[in-house]
Amino acid sequence: MVLKILMLVLFFGVMVGVGIYCRKNATDVNGFVLGGRSVGPWLTAFAYGTSYFSAVIFIGYAGQFGWKYGIASTWIGIGNALIGSFLAWAILGRRTRIMTQHLSSATMPEFFGKRFDSKGLKIGASIIVFIFLIPYTASLYNGLSRLFEMAFGVPYVWCIVAMSVLTGIYVIAGGYMATAINDFIQGIIMIIGIIAVIAAVLSSKGGFIEALNGLAAVKDETVSTVPGAFNSFFGPDPLNLLGVVILTSLGTWGLPQMVQKFYAIKHEKDIRKGTVISTVFAFIVAGGCYFLGGFGRLFDVDVATLGFDAIIPEMLSNLPDLLIAVVVILVLSASMSTLSSLVIASSSTLTIDLLKDNIIKKMTEKKQVLIIRIFVVVFIAVSAFIAIYQTQSQNESVKFIAQLMGVSWGALAGAFLAPFLYGLYWKKTTKLACWVSFIFGAGIMLLNLFARDMFPVLLQSPINCGAFAMLAGLIIVPIVSLISPKPEKQLVDDAFACYEKKVQASQKNSLD
Repeated sequence: MVLKILMLVLFFGVMVGVGIYCRKNATDVNGFVLGGRSVGPWLTAFAYGTSYFSAVIFIGYAGQFGWKYGIASTWIGIGNALIGSFLAWAILGRRTRIMTQHLSSATMPEFFGKRFDSKGLKIGASIIVFIFLIPYTASLYNGLSRLFEMAFGVPYVWCIVAMSVLTGIYVIAGGYMATAINDFIQGIIMIIGIIAVIAAVLSSKGGFIEALNGLAAVKDETVSTVPGAFNSFFGPDPLNLLGVVILTSLGTWGLPQMVQKFYAIKHEKDIRKGTVISTVFAFIVAGGCYFLGGFGRLFDVDVATLGFDAIIPEMLSNLPDLLIAVVVILVLSASMSTLSSLVIASSSTLTIDLLKDNIIKKMTEKKQVLIIRIFVVVFIAVSAFIAIYQTQSQNESVKFIAQLMGVSWGALAGAFLAPFLYGLYWKKTTKLACWVSFIFGAGIMLLNLFARDMFPVLLQSPINCGAFAMLAGLIIVPIVSLISPKPEKQLVDDAFACYEKKVQASQKNSLD
């Protein structure tokens, strides 16, 4: 217990120390929200990866999908690496950095407002962010409850309070730069932790081959009647597995807290390095999490009574104390990094896109930073309250909060992915197409939340519905753009002029 507490104290001390060290970089909006657009490839790539993978992935998704699909759940991690990291960086990285700087936009709603010359789009996008990021933020705490109770025997509430306060301190003090540096430290912990845990868990089952053989012997006729389904290449349910891969991989392309990482990139070469680093990080962390979860059925877990969140803690319960301490730090790292990214995205959006020029007409840089810091406190406090209330309350009506957490990823990506992607690449994208995508993406997920029975069986799952919303948006935006009035030529030419700007490059990067 002393060892665990000492490691926690050291971890929290480093996080707060980094926040205080970075306070000089958070004196204006550009510095607080984007780190002055001068963040290098390692920090940016790790900030992207650690924002991507939280305790929801390690405890919730890895346990749930590993139980459902067996070793084939590893495909989710591979999809996260190839689609959610590699392709996201390759397709969005450079163009996002160039156009957002050209338009002087610090948030995704501000990008929509300036790219399409529409205050309404900016306000609409900021409302969607506000509605769906709060419950998503609250969901980060869920994966910590059983883990902390197993490791420390302390009430879950104290874990939430400690994590909230300490994350708030370093985000408020140092802004994006403190978050990026801490994300790097937390990312290293996540990589070391997941490798150590996989080795220990497989060793407890006689090694990789023996564990695979054990998985082949598992039978669950409620899932599949095919022998060896849980150690097969595509698992017992390939179609629903594909839905999970699409939602968790393609979804990053439309999430404000993820795309915002590209705004802060410093140099061209940083994009190439960041692409490689981010992809390798995702292969190790996401691939490792889902690979580990795939062996969940080898452990005696009463899922019907305890739920999927009990699977991973049960797999880890008999590990040595040192490894359990590492796992606790790993899950804390994953949660705090994502939490800090979400609260910066939420508070900056609410300040810059909703309050500035709409409710508060004159807002200086200093005042904007102050209000963003105040909203950081508000968002962390509200999300912590929701998490505590949801855990403590036996009220059935509270369940909709948990459901809303499940649909938030699909709603955000379903609303924003297509208009953001086409807005970067296609001059014919129209304001009306953006509105249709916003309404369709957020609307279909809310409908799925409150009237799920009216959907086809395949789309009753929030995961499949979210994947459908994203893919449908990629079709809806070009169709609506082609049949709606063309955007003003001067507006479009001005936005895309940034790509034609001539820059000097060394010969190792350009032959001409």
